[in-house]
Amino acid sequence: MYKDGGKDTISLYYAPNTRSSATLLLLQELGLPYDLHVLNMKAGENRQKPYLAINPMGKVPTIKHGDAIITEQVAIYIYLADLVPEAALAPGIGDPLRGPYLRWLVFYGSAFEPAVTDRSLQREPGRPAIMPYGDFDTMFSTLVKQLERGPYILGEIFSAADLLWGSTLNWMIQWKLIPTPPVITDYVARITSRPLFAEVKARDAEIAAQLGG
Repeated sequence: MYKDGGKDTISLYYAPNTRSSATLLLLQELGLPYDLHVLNMKAGENRQKPYLAINPMGKVPTIKHGDAIITEQVAIYIYLADLVPEAALAPGIGDPLRGPYLRWLVFYGSAFEPAVTDRSLQREPGRPAIMPYGDFDTMFSTLVKQLERGPYILGEIFSAADLLWGSTLNWMIQWKLIPTPPVITDYVARITSRPLFAEVKARDAEIAAQLGG
């Protein structure tokens, strides 16, 4: 297994109230030892040379595990959940649910986030044929139909994908960025009722207060 403070400890580059909070949640759920490197984004620490040497995009989250540096939320989720098969948060290779699990993780980054971003910024939508998500309504109805199979995104099986989707949808509901049919709000309530979700939320708020915001 993993020894705290050893070479296998995960380094998480993190800022409160960002996507990196969902990575912190996953680390807690997996029981992995980690070092937390807090970046003050209001002070621009994520745009300074020390961090840009780790992630040239200046984004969080980033994790470092041994010599490996992993950026991008979905890649981080796949990597971390596969590290701890006994946690049963990621269907293994050969499991019939492995493909759907990867599909819904990647759907988040390749279709959902771009669609919500374009909509929130009131960008003029392009032709569906050239958009990575087609159009917002089709993308969103695809997600809703999957969640209707519930209680989780893979049906009866809870996975790391639910931690990512639950965290994201909860945040987007708070900022009124997406429609809120009952299937979405019920799903979010189900995921956010997990004890570790409240712990990470409280820790997030504490660190944000320490940073003055």
